[in-house]
Amino acid sequence: MRVNAYAAPAAGRPLEPTTIERRDVGPDDVLIEIQYAGICHSDIHTVNGDWGPQPFPVVPGHEIVGVVAEVGSDVTTHRVGDRVGVGCMVNSCGECANCRNGDEQYCLRGMVPTYAGTDRDGSSTQGGYSTHVVVDADFVLRVPDGIDPSAAAPLLCAGITTYSPLRRWGAGPGKRVAVVGLGGLGHMAVKLAHAMGAEVTVLSQSLKKQEDGLRLGADHYFATGDPDTFAQLAGRFDLIVNTVSAPIDVDAHLSLLAVDGALVNVGAPAEPLSVNAMSLIGGRRTFAGSMIGGIGETQEMLGFCAEHGIGAEVEVIPVGQVNEAYERVLASDVRYRFVIDAATLR
Repeated sequence: MRVNAYAAPAAGRPLEPTTIERRDVGPDDVLIEIQYAGICHSDIHTVNGDWGPQPFPVVPGHEIVGVVAEVGSDVTTHRVGDRVGVGCMVNSCGECANCRNGDEQYCLRGMVPTYAGTDRDGSSTQGGYSTHVVVDADFVLRVPDGIDPSAAAPLLCAGITTYSPLRRWGAGPGKRVAVVGLGGLGHMAVKLAHAMGAEVTVLSQSLKKQEDGLRLGADHYFATGDPDTFAQLAGRFDLIVNTVSAPIDVDAHLSLLAVDGALVNVGAPAEPLSVNAMSLIGGRRTFAGSMIGGIGETQEMLGFCAEHGIGAEVEVIPVGQVNEAYERVLASDVRYRFVIDAATLR
């Protein structure tokens, strides 16, 4: 079936309306009528060519919420009319050790990304800035009724990207957690860490978003642009989650960790990050990275968010404003996630 979409025709070019071909619904597939698609900084990096050559034209979008329109003959997990979501991946080998352990995102043969990847039929995957998508049922998530669908869309990337390291590194009562940056990822990290019971501190370049940070659940808010901040907070945190997509002074942030603390990078800057080994050795500290979670953990995250009344802070836009939205994301002029209303594509 041919469906309406918005695509980037080449690196650095504005997105424009187009039509794309979706594969027929196979026995294990689900056809989803898309309602909302979040805009992620990764979308912008991809279409700008920051992460290397891409299979243009590219339809971005890996924060997808919609309604099941059709299911394949062998699908038992989803039914027509169900509210569902699709995140950053739409397939994996299912056989390697990581896939068997529920870490499909780290598939040893390479997971299939929702867009700009190679699908099982050899075609390029195209994402959620479109009216419909066909996805293997094993990679379709149930979206609980308790979450507004527009606020649920960013959970499929921003939510799980921050939930996964918070869970893995033990955020909870008695733990001191810092979040670097209060943007699309950072605001979700604050909400989730607060709901987990941790003491939460935001580290931002300035104090201009302090009121928001405290409203979202932070206990403390400091400006990293103030040279006294790093001296004042030295050795304070058990876990720091860096959410910014720009270079930071890794060594300075490592100095804020307590012994056995971890600085986990979830932001993906185009430039390399450097670290002095003594910053790690001197405090038995860990500098780590984390991507999204597996399908099981993502479903767990959605349940956690429904239980605690957590959704992303969103600004819903018609698809015709997507290029302006990209510019505003790069200018940090959104609080805190743009979401495309897919009805404006029809």
